Amino acid sequence: MELKVEHLSKSFETKEVLKDINFTFQEGKIYGLLGRNGSGKTTFFNCLNRDIPFEEGTFTLIDKEQSRPLELEDIGYVLSTPNVPEFLTGREFLKFFLDIHQDKLDEKKTIDEYFEFMHIEKEDRDKLLKDYSYGMKNKMQMLVNMIADPNVLLLDEPLTSLDVVVAEEMKQVLKSMKKNHILIFSTHIMELALSLCDEIVLLNHGTLQEIDRSHLTDQELKDKILAALTEESSC
Repeated sequence: MELKVEHLSKSFETKEVLKDINFTFQEGKIYGLLGRNGSGKTTFFNCLNRDIPFEEGTFTLIDKEQSRPLELEDIGYVLSTPNVPEFLTGREFLKFFLDIHQDKLDEKKTIDEYFEFMHIEKEDRDKLLKDYSYGMKNKMQMLVNMIADPNVLLLDEPLTSLDVVVAEEMKQVLKSMKKNHILIFSTHIMELALSLCDEIVLLNHGTLQEIDRSHLTDQELKDKILAALTEESSC
């Protein structure tokens, strides 16, 4: 499966943020979308998810030599700030989500099995989501996206504010999800992208630039990324 982005352009008044982007993402990989703050990473995601209008661009999903336009149902979106219904308990929210996706579930688990998979403690499962910590809300957001099983999962800096233990747990979850899915992980932290992602893609001058990491040491790769991003800031 591939996601082909062609001729994507987006401007805000006179500022051109995305400039005729052409790129193909493949399943089985985590793509690290790396760029400076304000480079347009969230804008790119919002265009893919149809949250904002854009001037030009097409998104095509290619699977087994068949192609079709990318649909909203194909996309999961994990926001940098968790968005969960705080008036529900964790168990109520998870039950609701399982009920509306029951026809899509190949391997059905109990609610508690899902909680255990995400390392959410028994004493927290019946608490209101408003009383969950930031990291626990993030886990719930990740969990429901796993259940929805989208073809393309967009992750907008979801690990930046998590503690070390929760962030490491989420890394393992993402690595387990990449088979048969396309994962695009946005971050401005180079070390995080290098430790988690299979491919590094820079959002640079409003276009996507893939960084070939083969035959490069970690330091050479970092130097190459920094050189590209420094060049961007000086233009």
